[in-house]
Amino acid sequence: MSNKKVPTKKTVVNKKVTAKKAVAKKVPAKKKRASKKKKSEYYINPPEFRAAIADFYKTEIFPNYLGECIIKIAEGLSYSPKFRNYSYIEDMVGDALIKMYAALKNKNFKLESPSNPFSYFTTIAFRAFINRIKKEKRRHETESSYREIVYEQHMIEANDGQVYVKGIEEEEQFYNG
Repeated sequence: MSNKKVPTKKTVVNKKVTAKKAVAKKVPAKKKRASKKKKSEYYINPPEFRAAIADFYKTEIFPNYLGECIIKIAEGLSYSPKFRNYSYIEDMVGDALIKMYAALKNKNFKLESPSNPFSYFTTIAFRAFINRIKKEKRRHETESSYREIVYEQHMIEANDGQVYVKGIEEEEQFYNG
């Protein structure tokens, strides 16, 4: 046995002081996290993207690299948690591609500005996504109100002995819009 003194810890039990030997607990070593792979800042190189835009503005020939960039922007934004679960994501990406191409065709991006072309076109795609969501919401509301009207008509016209009675709140809402 070793002659080392083990520190004691005093505890009070029913007003009696007893001494306990401190037991050293084994603490597991902290696990090191696996280092993450270094992620590039953007999936598009902004200087090359700016150069491709400048080339397009001069020649009016749409290069493949520029098309790949706007597709990457639209598809990359579609994986965002904000837009991931929509069923019409392909429509959103399509709208974004059309809007970004129109911005390029109309030369809306100013090459003299210090802003990043990646962020400019990502903003265009984001707004196109939001507009598609609003459009689909209006379409859904129109469709559901039409279904309610048709269902009500069907219930009123049914001659099977059952009577459809509309509630007061429904009637007020129907006439007041």
